[in-house]
Amino acid sequence: MIVVMEVGSQLVALADPTRRSIYELIREAPSSVRELTDHLPISQPAVSQHLKVLSAAGLVTAIPDGARRIYGIDPAGVVQLRAWIDALWDDVLDKFTEAARKEHDQ
Repeated sequence: MIVVMEVGSQLVALADPTRRSIYELIREAPSSVRELTDHLPISQPAVSQHLKVLSAAGLVTAIPDGARRIYGIDPAGVVQLRAWIDALWDDVLDKFTEAARKEHDQ
């Protein structure tokens, strides 16, 4: 049985190097847009737009903190992406094992 997981939006979101940088910064420590902007060579509105994409992909969450929002990693999005990658890896290992057995049997 093949299980189809929808991870396209996550892969697209992380394909952009700036979004990967933002994601890595948030992974190190939950941060506000301003804190992220201090570590990146892009404007606050640009950081906000990238966070919007990461959020829509289910990779980050935002928690209100007064007038600002603190962005953190969304564990559910990471679990889904990890499960998809693990399934790919399992398929590769199964095919390798099959090929090795065929080679050995010859």
